[in-house]
Amino acid sequence: MMSDIRPPRYRSLSEIVCAAADVLRPAERLTVSQAAAKYRKLHNPGAYSGDWKNEKVPYMIEPQDVLTSRDYNACVFVGGAQLGKTDALLLNWLTYSVVCDPMDMMLVNTAQATARDFSIRRVDRLHRHSPKVGELALKGNKDNVFDKHYRSGMMLSLSWPSINELSGRPVPRVALTDLDRMPENVDGEGSPFDLARKRTTTFGSSAMTLAESSPGHEVQDPRWIPSSPHEAPPCPGILALYNRGDRRRWFWPCPFCNEFFEPSFKLLQWDNTIDIVAAAESVRMICPACRKPIEHYRKEDMNLAGQWVKEGEFIDCDGRITGNPVRSDIATFWLKGPAAAFITWQKMVLNYLLAEQEYERTGSQEALKSTVNTDQGEPYYPRGTESMRAPEEMKDRAVQAPTAQEGDKNRPLVPHGVRFLIAQVDVQANRWEVQVHGIIPNGTLYDIQVIDRFPIIKSARIDERTQEHAWVKPGTYLEDWDLVRDEVILREYELEDGSGFMAIKLVVCDSGGKEGTTANAYNFWRKLRREGLHHRFLLLKGEVKPGIPRIRIEYPDSGDKRGKEANARGEIPVLFINTNLIKDELNGRLDREDEGGGAILYPDWLEDDWFVELTGERRTDKGWVKLGSKRRNEAWDLLVYAIATCLHLGLERWDWTSVPGWAAEWPENTLVRAPEQGARFTPVETGTYDAFGRLGAALG
Repeated sequence: MMSDIRPPRYRSLSEIVCAAADVLRPAERLTVSQAAAKYRKLHNPGAYSGDWKNEKVPYMIEPQDVLTSRDYNACVFVGGAQLGKTDALLLNWLTYSVVCDPMDMMLVNTAQATARDFSIRRVDRLHRHSPKVGELALKGNKDNVFDKHYRSGMMLSLSWPSINELSGRPVPRVALTDLDRMPENVDGEGSPFDLARKRTTTFGSSAMTLAESSPGHEVQDPRWIPSSPHEAPPCPGILALYNRGDRRRWFWPCPFCNEFFEPSFKLLQWDNTIDIVAAAESVRMICPACRKPIEHYRKEDMNLAGQWVKEGEFIDCDGRITGNPVRSDIATFWLKGPAAAFITWQKMVLNYLLAEQEYERTGSQEALKSTVNTDQGEPYYPRGTESMRAPEEMKDRAVQAPTAQEGDKNRPLVPHGVRFLIAQVDVQANRWEVQVHGIIPNGTLYDIQVIDRFPIIKSARIDERTQEHAWVKPGTYLEDWDLVRDEVILREYELEDGSGFMAIKLVVCDSGGKEGTTANAYNFWRKLRREGLHHRFLLLKGEVKPGIPRIRIEYPDSGDKRGKEANARGEIPVLFINTNLIKDELNGRLDREDEGGGAILYPDWLEDDWFVELTGERRTDKGWVKLGSKRRNEAWDLLVYAIATCLHLGLERWDWTSVPGWAAEWPENTLVRAPEQGARFTPVETGTYDAFGRLGAALG
């Protein structure tokens, strides 16, 4: 069979000789940073175009040059965004490898899509705008998205973390970018870094594995105290790799006292003003030695005088380094955000203050975690990690809520201010636990108030042995799910002033549990669709994977793992939630006062067990866990579902002066009926074509 690879065409014997010379040419004796200064060209219209300048990012010179050192076989770089680390470590190393010392190279991105984007957006542009690199790149079928070939015989592979990509191929130079956004364990075979490092072992002292990333994992032990000055907190991923090596930190000199110190966000100060833009503009760095304020314009000069200091080393005010450094075959670097060349201290502080505002407004820590990781270059300590609430403390904060006497019980009423009701259902082996919540506008935010809490425990089925109603079994009997329709979806609550009754806007129900529960939940949704009620019922599934959004709607299918057991056909919407993130948000809301908005309110008539359930979990380094396997936590979980429901309805973005009819004031509210009017919703069999259900869903 003839190969479809065409040999290059040459116009003369001299061209053939020159091409052969590229293969035989000895390595040009330059460091990576020197090769970048000589051969790398940047083309960033609107920013900077021209020669690569090491003096713009002086902190990247030493990490670049380690990549060709025979004393190390791995390099780890921790830093936030806007440092220039991708350009310096990956593209400059590639430039060096192509032009100066050709050896096969693999660049591992977070996923196949990001590998493709890196190939097109970064590598192809490197070929176009750095002439020496471009002229050595082969064209045609030797240049595709995931493989690049060069005249020297060198090959570049663009890859991603899978066991097929990270095994079975010896490569002397491997780089992993954005490591903390990769899976911690690749197909059960180990970490991406260790798998990548194995690919280089046959190349001896020529081998080099690089990993770079901003921190992306939370600190595992909030009470951790460093055992040495340069030790990183206990985190998986890039900081764990940093701790394996010689632990270098970037120090720069104070322009007033010349004492060297490590720039970090905690050394920044700003005025405490209501105007956060003005506060950010007032930022300055406080020297930890002389306590004098340092203005941002001095950053460039301090970086030019900065030095990397290893664990065990000390630097004096003259820049002399002494001591006994830690020895390792891994060179590791950690650069904090304030030293970054391409982001100002003002922008860092503004991002932080905006994230604090979002946390105060919504309880969500996502923006805080993002700015701490990517702007500050630090690992994130979750808020509330050490909080332990007592049931008595929470009960003391209960509010008076309106009720009506009904026999020997109090019947909950809808308090003034509630615009609409949502109900959350937690599935247990032999019952449903139901909690109804009212949504109350409070300034630009909203409060969530517990209106009612009750179980569904007895089925319509008769136990033949006792001749009494049997316990419900959500995982066994589909007909038991009709109770969720009759006792929750169709339930109405009387308004506090007696002017009418309010129906429930949306019921959200957990879809997991004992075997058979998910299948019955899906079949119940299909039954509601036939009855025209499915737009008032939504299934929910919790997840604890890092990096996933707080909420998202998916349609499970039998072709994937989540849909197989329930015979799903891709027609049923399921609300997937990041339980750790939303529990963090609930934790923050429970600390808020109702005067400021964003609070969780609950009535004083709730039983003591409810408050025990509310305090049944605590935050650990691995997320939220129950306090004992037998400790009940339904009150907590149902509030988590309530927050997820509000996020699904988009309440974070609402302008409460212009709302849908079902969230209007009571006289105009479409979910409120007068006492003399009939029930707002009733089940109607609509057959296979759900016209009224679709119309209802479209109208909200």
